[in-house]
Amino acid sequence: MTDLKQPIRGTKGADIVGPRNPAVEAQNPDILLPPATDNGGIPNLKFPFAMAHNRLEDGGWAREVTQREMGSLKELAIVNMRLPAGVVREMHWHKEAEWAYVLKGRVRFYLIDDQRQTLVEDLGPGDLWLAPAGFPHAIQGLEEGTEFVLVFNDGNFSENQTLLVTELFAHTPLEVLAKNFGVPVEAFDGIPASEKYIFRQPVPPSLEEVRRDLGAVSFTDKYVFRGASIAPTPYPGGATTVVDARNFEVTNLAALFIDLEPGGMREIHWHPDADEIQFYISGKARMTVFDAVNNARTFDFVAGDVGYVPKTLAHYIENTGDEPMRILNVFHTSHYRDVSLNNWLALTPRHLVEGHLDVGDPLMSALRATRQPVVK
Repeated sequence: MTDLKQPIRGTKGADIVGPRNPAVEAQNPDILLPPATDNGGIPNLKFPFAMAHNRLEDGGWAREVTQREMGSLKELAIVNMRLPAGVVREMHWHKEAEWAYVLKGRVRFYLIDDQRQTLVEDLGPGDLWLAPAGFPHAIQGLEEGTEFVLVFNDGNFSENQTLLVTELFAHTPLEVLAKNFGVPVEAFDGIPASEKYIFRQPVPPSLEEVRRDLGAVSFTDKYVFRGASIAPTPYPGGATTVVDARNFEVTNLAALFIDLEPGGMREIHWHPDADEIQFYISGKARMTVFDAVNNARTFDFVAGDVGYVPKTLAHYIENTGDEPMRILNVFHTSHYRDVSLNNWLALTPRHLVEGHLDVGDPLMSALRATRQPVVK
């Protein structure tokens, strides 16, 4: 145990002589030994899905990171769900919008909207869907099953408090159901007494067969977005991809995908109008968040972690590993926007910047007015 890292920098700090959790410390080196620039009391902005309660159901599971797990999540919450082949997330709707990203496998997504348009689409890794608040939908794993993340525009959201078709039937008087559908009361003798939530079903028929059996309905695909339809924008050190209402018209949540090479960094910036929830898909990273007055805190992330940055707070994301990293950022706004520290200084008169920061060249000559969200 003598080779464990100690919270000592120069004359500051001391060794830990009490109990330790080396595995957790190793994943959070900048919490154990913060950079000297960290200061003040920024609240926790990290929570690993590995520490989120997992709800095990008939054939699948779901876990969530909400305001209950991380108090800073005011505007957004995130769910991770696994549905093997044929397994269904039962027909339901939400009080919040549901934005989804497919991580693995293939999934069938079903939805109807307020115009009685029907959506039945098969999606794969990198694809998205959006279920607006109040629009009923269902999700089903295809042959190889699927895993995905869902983002909701309310930090207090819970996947355990959705509006389910089974519960609607179970808690409506049978005579009312009979009158509503024009059938005898006996037609409802077999309805479930409680929710199904996640349950096993056979793998569904082909998309063509399902659409044919639905008959003369009005189909739409506007609530899904194919990830392959847009190419990343490359920069030295990585690339970014924006999906928002400019290319996915129905969405009210914007997304930024960041790919960073080893040593690459998402430059120092902030978002003027939207909180940001992060899901680390691969690799290792660190992020420092700055807030008034004189507050800064650094966090470390690995694949499966969730991060959060409230609107207007300056931050960067740096690849600290030796492999490429990918992160999904979702924002509580329909249109993605950011402000770059580098651009701000470059577009401000030189004498003003020099007077504030007591700097000159080479910094002043290195400033750029062009957009470059990734640097190396």
